Amino acid sequence: MLQDPSVKYKAFPPINLPNRQWPSKVLNKPPRWLSTDLRDGNQSLPDPMSVEEKKIYFKKLVEIGFKEIEVAFPSASQTDFDFTRWTIENCPDDVRIQVLSPCREDLIRRTIESLQGAKKATVHIYLATSDCFRRVVYKNTKEESIELAVKCAKLIKSLTKDVKSETSWNFEFSPEFFSDSGLDFTIEICNNVAKAWEPTVEEPIIFNLPATVEMSTPNVYADQIEYFSSHINDREKICISLHPHNDRGCAVAAAELGQMAGADRVEGCLFGNGERTGNVDLVTLALNLYTQGYSPKLDFSDISSVIDIVERCNKIPVHPRAPYGGSLVVCAFSGSHQDAIKKGFVDHEQQLKNTKDLTWEVPYLPLDPKDIGRTYEAIIRVNSQSGKGGSAWVILRNLELDLPRGLQIDFSKVVQDVADSKGRELTNLELCELFKNNYCILWDGINDKYPYKLIDYSLSSSKDKNRSISVDLEVDGKSTTINGSGNGPISAFINAIKNNLSIDLDVKNYHEHSLGDSSNSKAATYIEVSVDGKDKIWGVGINEDVSFASFLSLVSILNGLKK
Repeated sequence: MLQDPSVKYKAFPPINLPNRQWPSKVLNKPPRWLSTDLRDGNQSLPDPMSVEEKKIYFKKLVEIGFKEIEVAFPSASQTDFDFTRWTIENCPDDVRIQVLSPCREDLIRRTIESLQGAKKATVHIYLATSDCFRRVVYKNTKEESIELAVKCAKLIKSLTKDVKSETSWNFEFSPEFFSDSGLDFTIEICNNVAKAWEPTVEEPIIFNLPATVEMSTPNVYADQIEYFSSHINDREKICISLHPHNDRGCAVAAAELGQMAGADRVEGCLFGNGERTGNVDLVTLALNLYTQGYSPKLDFSDISSVIDIVERCNKIPVHPRAPYGGSLVVCAFSGSHQDAIKKGFVDHEQQLKNTKDLTWEVPYLPLDPKDIGRTYEAIIRVNSQSGKGGSAWVILRNLELDLPRGLQIDFSKVVQDVADSKGRELTNLELCELFKNNYCILWDGINDKYPYKLIDYSLSSSKDKNRSISVDLEVDGKSTTINGSGNGPISAFINAIKNNLSIDLDVKNYHEHSLGDSSNSKAATYIEVSVDGKDKIWGVGINEDVSFASFLSLVSILNGLKK
């Protein structure tokens, strides 16, 4: 890299727009969407889509809700021509097919031929207008560029005139490399093209203003769009379309600011596939709008199926950190993140229960994963970096056990040790099994792998209000009965353990809650005890009877001491 890059690279000049209006605008409605996955997106692939893959992709775009789809470069090959014919024969009546052609008469004629019989069609032609392209690639003057663009517009008008009653025709012109073209020249050539086409308010001409190569910050692109919008003739007869590329990584921002600056339409690809660093990501744009409370008029409620089609047909994986769609986007590994998300979900569920208010305010999650078909189980994933909140969330969601804080802390240490030794994250199933095994949980007392089993018990009260208990246990396969008394059932059981098993337990914490809302739901109990006045250990018990569940907690502690 150069010590002084200015000798080779020049800063992009700002636009003289002292009274710009776009910074005070807001996005509160969707643009006209154009998917160019099947054309621009397909041309960017190392291995282009097969015809069958294109058909699958086209059907998914229609299912999502796209009403304008650029399907091919029909003059480029017989395959593209035939696919254009297939889309015309198979697309719904409300979907407009768009095709692309350069400004060459023979290619334009072939393009129009491919659209015969279409109910709705857009012919899109392009001509490079930047000084660099005209000087280096085409070696033509501004006047020659205008003459060619007008000639092609008139040709398309004449070719489509005879089938006007059969097809609803739109016309789109792209001053290619708009981002590096002089604005006044771009406006001049577009005014001439519009004059040749003769658009109306009802059937406006589309001027696509592409950032063919992104060369500036998004605010400069917005200035360019506003300048064009405020200086073009007959603005009410013009549809301004954006086609941002992502060379600087700012395509989404450029598209959003470009809409604020007056654009009506956005062209891009699902998850941003396209030449070089990609086209603008339409999934991100649509869901950005959705999370502001405005419907994008595109349906990503089953985003996993969209990802499946995109990855299968493009042979390019969606990045795991891609906004909204990435596999890791809604996942939290950090302990502090997990704890905040867990509390956020609890608060949201309580809000729904008490007020029916749907307002979404959950830390770290700008979008409810359910809205795009993601499960809550995928959100929190536990590894050695995770804290108590992550493990507790998994246990709550899978076992319905709402662990008290002390038990969360205790279990998180176990989880961290196991995850650290394995060198990877733990699955939900592994976490649940680890929890059951670590706390020797006897589900309804039926488990053969632990030495202590609770068989039955009986309680009685004395005149001094003390409780006496007789407990039938199975210890290492042998039946035994232990007896004790205390001021309550748990203290009586603990005294029975001390008197008969010589294990001194002292209760430090006790928690209980029901599992489910039905009248016959089970109870979950959690007991923390100190052993011989030293070590602390937790026990967990589950049963329809609260007292039995409490005793199972104590039995799980006994089994834990035997490990």
